Amino acid sequence: MKYEQLAKDIIKNVGGKENVNSLTHCVTRLRFKLKDEKKANTDILKNMDGVVTVVQSGGQYQVVIGNHVPDVYADVAAVGGFAAAASEETTEEKVSILNRFIDMISGVFTPALGVMCATGMIKGFNSMFVALGWIDNTSGTYNILQAIGDCMFYFFPIFLGYTAAKKFKVNEFIGMGIGAALVYPALLGLTKGEPLFTLFSGTVIQSPVYVTFLGIPVILMNYSSTVIPIILAVFVGGKIEKVFKKIIPDVVKTFLVPFCTLIIAVPLTFIVIGPVATWAGQLIGSATLAIYNLSPVIEGIFVGAFWQVFVIFGLHWGLVPIMINNISVFGYDPVLAPMAGASFAQTGVVLAILLKTKNAKLKSIAFPAFISGIFGVTEPAIYGVTLPRKKPFILSCIGAAIGGGIVGFMGSKLYIMGGMGIFTIPSYMGKNGIDGGFYGAVISIVVSFVLGFLLMFIAGFKDDEAAQEAKKEVTETPLVKQEVLVSPIKGEVKPLSEIKDEAFSSGALGKGIAIEPVEGKVVAPVDGVLTTFFPTGHALGITSDSGAEILIHVGMDTVQLDGKHFTPKAKQGDIVKAGDVLLEFDINAIKSEGYSVITPVIVTNSAQYLDVIETDKKAINYNEDLLTVMI
Repeated sequence: MKYEQLAKDIIKNVGGKENVNSLTHCVTRLRFKLKDEKKANTDILKNMDGVVTVVQSGGQYQVVIGNHVPDVYADVAAVGGFAAAASEETTEEKVSILNRFIDMISGVFTPALGVMCATGMIKGFNSMFVALGWIDNTSGTYNILQAIGDCMFYFFPIFLGYTAAKKFKVNEFIGMGIGAALVYPALLGLTKGEPLFTLFSGTVIQSPVYVTFLGIPVILMNYSSTVIPIILAVFVGGKIEKVFKKIIPDVVKTFLVPFCTLIIAVPLTFIVIGPVATWAGQLIGSATLAIYNLSPVIEGIFVGAFWQVFVIFGLHWGLVPIMINNISVFGYDPVLAPMAGASFAQTGVVLAILLKTKNAKLKSIAFPAFISGIFGVTEPAIYGVTLPRKKPFILSCIGAAIGGGIVGFMGSKLYIMGGMGIFTIPSYMGKNGIDGGFYGAVISIVVSFVLGFLLMFIAGFKDDEAAQEAKKEVTETPLVKQEVLVSPIKGEVKPLSEIKDEAFSSGALGKGIAIEPVEGKVVAPVDGVLTTFFPTGHALGITSDSGAEILIHVGMDTVQLDGKHFTPKAKQGDIVKAGDVLLEFDINAIKSEGYSVITPVIVTNSAQYLDVIETDKKAINYNEDLLTVMI
C-alpha cells in the first residue's frame, strides 16, 4: 500500500479506529464521524506530511488530503478495517447540545431571512414615510405597503412551518398546515364574551377558556408572529408522522399519513404545545429584558463588541430567535439593538485600509468589501481583510462596542426584523416615529463608523509592499512563461477568502479563485485530461497539457447530495479541449437543499509554479481569462 504509513498515522491521531464511527471521502478530504473529537490530535494532524489541514464542521472531522484522497482513503479503510458506516444516530449523540441547537435554529430561519428582511424594510420605510409626512396612514398607498410589510410577520407560523418541516424532515405541507391552523382567523373570534371558566386562576399564567375540544379545555392565544409554538409543533408533528409512516400501508400513505398527523398534531398544539410554548416565550422575553435592565449601557457594549465574534462562530443564530420572540411578545427588542454599529465599525476600518494600502491586491479585496459592508454584508471584510490581520478586526470590535454603549444609553429598540447595514435604520422606528431611540441608533452607526476609521487610520497596519513589488517584478520578467486558464463557469468572481471553508479560503489546497455561478454549466478551462471526476459529480480535476492540476469544486459540502442535481457530460480519463462541456447542475435545486453553489477553481500544484495570478474582473463569462499560471 502506497500510503500505508500515512494511513496508520491518521488513524492513530484521530483517536484510533475504536474512536471512528464512520469514514467517507469527497474529492479532497477524508470525512470522519468520530465518537469523541476531543480524542483527536488536531495539531499533530495539521502538521503531518501528507495532510493539508483539518476542518471540523457539521459534525464531521475532515482531514484534507488533496486530489489523491481516493488512494489515501483506500489505505486508511484497509488499515483500519472500516466497513459500512455506523448509523448517523450514534454519531449525532456526540454533537454538543449547543451545536445541535445552533444547527436547528439556522436551518429553520436561514431560508426565510431574505424575505423577512425585505418585508421588514418595507414596513420600516412605510413608517418613515408617514413620520416625514410624505404619505398619510389612511391612504391606499400606506395600507398596501403595510400589507406587504406585515404579510410575513403576521403569517409567520406558516412560513416557519415550511422551513421547520424541511429541517426536521417532515412533509412540508403538513408543517404549513399546522402553521395555518394556528393563525386561522375564526378562532380568534371565539374569545369574545364571557369565558366558560378560567384555568390557573390567581397565577401569572391565568387563562380564560372559551372553547373545548372533545371536552378538553383549549386555551386560545394569538399565534400571529410567534416563533416557538410552531417550531415545537412541527417537531412533535414529525414524530407523529414517522409513527404513521411505519404502520399505514403504502397504497394509502399519500393521504392517510397527513390526515392522521394533522388530526392529532393540531389539537395537541392548541391544547398543550401552543400555550406552553407561548408561556416559555414570555418567560424568555422577560428574562432577557431583566438582564438588559440591569445596565443597558454595559449590555450594549457587550453585544456591540462581540456581535462579529458571534457571527464568525455562528452563535448569533442562538440570539436571533430571542430578538424575534421579544418583538412578538412586547412589540420591540432592546437586547440585540446594540448590534447596529457592528457592521459600520467593520466598514470604517476597511475604508481606512483601502485609503492607506499600496498593495494592489489588498485594494482589490477591500473595495468590494467596503461596498458590501455598507449594506450589512461584512463577511468579505471580516474574512478577506480584517480577521487575517488581527489588529484591524480588534479595532472594529472596539468601535462597535462604543456604538453599542450609545444604543444602550439612548434606549434604542428594534421594532421589526428589517434589513442590514443602512437598511436597518428604519427598524429602530416605532409607533412614536422619529424619537430619541431612533436618533440613538443613527448616532451609534455614525460613531461606530468614524471610530473604526480613525482607530485604523491612526494605528496603521503592516502593508506587505515588498511582496507586492516582488510579485510585480516576476510577472514582468520576459523569461517567465505562462499558461492561461479560461473560466469554466459564468458568474460573479470572488476571492477564495469569501469561501466559508478553511481548506479553500486559507489557500491550503492551492491558489485560485471562486465563482458564484449564474448558469449551471462547467466547461474545460484548458486542454488536457479529465484525471478526476468524483462519482457524485460535484467536483472534477483536470491536468493541463503543460502539467497544471486544476480542481473545480461546485458548491460547499455538495458531496452530501450524493449526485442529486448534477449531470456529468464527460467521464474520467477523457481528453478535453478548452470550452468542452464537462458538467451541468441545477443551481436553484442545490440552493433549495440548503447548500451554497460558490465554486472554487484551484491550481492544486501551485507550489510548483512562480505564481498564480487571478483576473481582476468582477463578472466573467465562459472562456474568458480567469487565472494565469507563471511557469
